[in-house]
Amino acid sequence: MSKVLYTKTGRIARITLNRPDVFNAIDDAVPALLSAAVAEANGDDDVHVIILAGEGPAFCAGYDLTFYAGGAGSDAVSQEMPWDPLKDYAFISRNTEHFMSLWRSAKPVICKLHGPAVAGGSDIALCCDLVIAAETASIGYMPARVWGSPTTAMWVYRLGPEQAKRMLLTGDKIDGREAARIGLVLEAVPAADLDDRVEALAARMATVPINQLTMQKMIINQAIEAMGLAQTQRLATIMDGIARHSPEGMAFKQRSETVGWKQAVVERDHGTYDWTKDSPIDEAT
Repeated sequence: MSKVLYTKTGRIARITLNRPDVFNAIDDAVPALLSAAVAEANGDDDVHVIILAGEGPAFCAGYDLTFYAGGAGSDAVSQEMPWDPLKDYAFISRNTEHFMSLWRSAKPVICKLHGPAVAGGSDIALCCDLVIAAETASIGYMPARVWGSPTTAMWVYRLGPEQAKRMLLTGDKIDGREAARIGLVLEAVPAADLDDRVEALAARMATVPINQLTMQKMIINQAIEAMGLAQTQRLATIMDGIARHSPEGMAFKQRSETVGWKQAVVERDHGTYDWTKDSPIDEAT
């Protein structure tokens, strides 16, 4: 079974992240499979709109930390020292480009957010044109606390600087209601109504000619791109690599290997570990 599914119903293409046993976590294969599915939809003259969703209880839990943080030794996102920043940049920027296929898609993309979209999963969701969330869904970029930076940089373009800082200087998660209130997603609806709301919006958009959809999206995207989106993403991707190979980032990986990444994530997200001193805060104070 493919890790990313592609189906079509009439004028609507459906792309589904399909690793439900690991909450659709991103591995080495998922980004390229995602962009390939977007390309398939764009190459089909019958498709007007794309719906992106996740299989199982989550939309996407971000990068697969079982491998990327919990595995011993070096890997694609956490090298042994001396660190090669260009090797790191090549890998992460390639993934960012795959995520941005959603942004660049000539056909509009609606993200159906039924569950958590966190860390790299939020990068994927926020590259879509419209996000409809269940009120109980959650979104956040917790690696902003240690071990990462959102490489698509979509937080600031969707929220503006102050709200983006509120999210990325805390690494907090928020639910669908709060995400809609601050403008991170288009709207939040009761979970039972999510499918119907997304289908209704997609059906409405699907009655518009493809060329009109493409033109309107291109005009709006150009306004964002003129603000320096490519340059911001380049800096964010560089900073992401630095974050993972800083002393604190290396301490997080070591802690993940020692106690398991789930425990390390709890300590990171709850603020109970001092990554500078590489020790629990109650022992360090």
